[in-house]
This record gives sequence, structure tokens and C-alpha cells, in this order.
Amino acid sequence: MYAVPTLEESIDIAAPPARVWEMVSDVCRMHEWSPQVTSTRLRSGHERVGPGAEFTNRNRHGDLEWTTHAEITRWVPDEELAFRIVENWVTWSFRLQAVAGSGTRLIQRRDAPEGISQLSRDLTDGFMGGQDEFTAAMRAGMRETLERIREAAGG
Repeated sequence: MYAVPTLEESIDIAAPPARVWEMVSDVCRMHEWSPQVTSTRLRSGHERVGPGAEFTNRNRHGDLEWTTHAEITRWVPDEELAFRIVENWVTWSFRLQAVAGSGTRLIQRRDAPEGISQLSRDLTDGFMGGQDEFTAAMRAGMRETLERIREAAGG
């Protein structure tokens, strides 16, 4: 197992949790927020986003493009959404916390409790500048994702 750091970024948004949830819980909108995701589609047999839904992301990093497959593993309306990426074993999550004045603190997190797959290590080391560089790019992408969500939420 190859351990990778947990990454976490947060942002305060001047919108109620229900509004922010409406945006982040629709994973098919991920391409609107994430600088890495270019499209998301629910997998066949899944009519809507919710617990256990499976979806496919198309991703881009520089000139490299690839597809990942994910499954929603946690779904608590207005509070938390998490999904696990099959290819690299990483879990991404969005957690929402109400803050005074009808705002929301949105926390995006990347966890890899099982490490990352050898395939992911090989691709990251061979094509994405190595683990440290790719981790820095992921952290910057998380900040950009949160900023885009805040902007779209109007706050």
C-alpha cells in the first residue's frame, strides 16, 4: 500500500446549505466546478444521483485525458456527499456546515484510507509529474472548485 496525504480545503459561502447541497449533490455538474473534470455521466441503470449511484468522469490534466468510474458511498442530504473512485481507490467528499447568517462552510476532502492503486501511482509518476507535483495540483484544483461553487451560489 502506498500512503497518500489526506487533502482538505474549505470555503465559506453566503448561501444556505440547501442551496449549496443542490449544487454539489448533482455530480453531473462536476465539470462546472472542477478544473480537472470535463464531463460526468450517470452509469446505465442509474436514473438519478443518490446513494449507491454510479457515474463516470472524463478528466484532463494538461494534455492527458482519462476516464474514472465512481460510486456514491455517503449521502446525507444538506450535510455530506462522498464517492469512491474505482481506479485509484480515493474517496472524495463534500461536507456542508451551516454558519451564522444563513451561510455554509463547504469542505472538500480527498481521503485514501487504502492508499492508492499501483496503476494510479504509475500513471501519476510517469505522466503527471510525480506524487508531490500532482498532489499540489489537486490541492489547487480543490481551491478552484470551491471558488467556482461559491461564485455560482451567489456568495
